[in-house]
Amino acid sequence: MDQADARRRPASHVPTVRYLCEHMFVHVGPTILHADLDAFFASVEQRDDPRLRARPVIVGGGVVLAASYEARACGVKSAMSGARARRLCPQAIVVRPRWDAYVEASREVRAIFDRTSPIVECISIDEAFLDVTGMERIAGSAEQIARTLRSTVQSQVGLPISVGVASTKVVAKLASGMAKPNGLLVVAPGTEIAFLHPLPVGKLWGVGAATAEKLHRAGLHTVADLARAGEPALVAAIGRAAGRHLYAVAHNRVVRPVRSGRGRRSLGSQRALGWPGTAPGELEPVLAALVDRVTRRTRRAGLAGRTVVLRMRFEDFTRATRSRTMHRATASTEPVLATARTLLAAAQPFIDGRPLTLLGLTLTNLERDSGQLALALERRDRAALDGALDEIRERFGPGTVSRAAYVDSDDSLAAWLMPGDGAPTGAGLGPRAGPGP
Repeated sequence: MDQADARRRPASHVPTVRYLCEHMFVHVGPTILHADLDAFFASVEQRDDPRLRARPVIVGGGVVLAASYEARACGVKSAMSGARARRLCPQAIVVRPRWDAYVEASREVRAIFDRTSPIVECISIDEAFLDVTGMERIAGSAEQIARTLRSTVQSQVGLPISVGVASTKVVAKLASGMAKPNGLLVVAPGTEIAFLHPLPVGKLWGVGAATAEKLHRAGLHTVADLARAGEPALVAAIGRAAGRHLYAVAHNRVVRPVRSGRGRRSLGSQRALGWPGTAPGELEPVLAALVDRVTRRTRRAGLAGRTVVLRMRFEDFTRATRSRTMHRATASTEPVLATARTLLAAAQPFIDGRPLTLLGLTLTNLERDSGQLALALERRDRAALDGALDEIRERFGPGTVSRAAYVDSDDSLAAWLMPGDGAPTGAGLGPRAGPGP
């Protein structure tokens, strides 16, 4: 065909060039699962003792660590004082916590998570995110994978688990909460706003009682109210960072990947003290137990931390933190405990007269433990003591060796290792990780 013929040919007859793709994957469905074990501690107790099944169970005496759904129907909630819980549900059976059983159950469930997806982000002892993107051909849709996961956990571990499936972590976590107990909820792409907006603001991840109260005072009660209020109004009500975050959540703009094996930025532990709180003289053994637990986990991970953070919660749900950065990073118990005691002593005037209901300790500014040798004037036997205690607890259990201050307490003060605690993997700390989910 010469140039003249080409100019006379209608545009509709211009040849079309087609590109042949050998493979094309288009993910149109939700691909993030949030799996959350139901009333975890209480469910383990009901699993292991047939006499407790279908009956109201409360784990913990002075403070409620967990309550079965039968007890929750009476108004019992976690972190409630044991006395109040027994008044609300006098027929409840109160059992002492068995941390070894909970940790072992969590490890079994974690193994199932790892077999289900190559990308698993555990966020606590009883919940995790799983990314199942690209697994349609080998395992089915995300909903099918979630159904298989639930049945596997039930049959192999004997525990009920609820799963939320969505296109973002925020929505998946909310969906699993609404699916409880022992349910599955799938939020299809394109329906996230319709799912989010009717929810009370208190349902959102990170919105506690104090933040919810501030939002309520501003006339904001649902997620739809947050979306309509605008970012400046939210920033004025609850602060810059929280206001911006909640505004983004209300418009479903928070999209963060599931991160498997990401490096830790901190290691911490906390203990609920119940109502009306713990007397000042009783805080020392709790603080020492928290330090023992955190430093053992830090050494096990091959890390060291520079900053000690003391966290406190009071009866009116207000919170306070105190922190101090040490001269060098360490995983040794003695310097961390000394720093924690200094922080507690400095905060004592602030605590006096206010019932303290939770005490927490976190070691931050983590880095790899280089094993730096102590100076000649420093005491070296502490590292050997820490190592010996770790070895004993590893072989015979975390409650084998205890401080005299809490030798008569339950084993909730023992230096437990949580599932996932271990030597650093190839991912290690790596670059500084971003904000949490």
